[in-house]
Amino acid sequence: MRMIARLGKLLATLFWCVVLVNLVSPYAQPFAQLLTLAGVAVLGLHLAELLLFNALLRAQPRVAVERAKVLAFGMFHVWSLPAAETVTAAVPTNAEEAAPCAS
Repeated sequence: MRMIARLGKLLATLFWCVVLVNLVSPYAQPFAQLLTLAGVAVLGLHLAELLLFNALLRAQPRVAVERAKVLAFGMFHVWSLPAAETVTAAVPTNAEEAAPCAS
């Protein structure tokens, strides 16, 4: 599964590069318009994923970075995130667990 996620992230990066190049220097019509529509549609899907996986993203240590990655890579990044229980178990809940006294 990890290899599929990496390949998906690579393809998503290539897709966003093509969309950005199209915005700077548009391709021939109708390809420029279709590519722009595809970019808007994918961005809309990734925004929907942000809403659907908000609880999982909120449990991550770097929330803003993880949300930006979901906007760029979508489900390929969500697959690579640890489960919410794993993240919350790794974070100390109180000061005694964070800095135990040497006694």
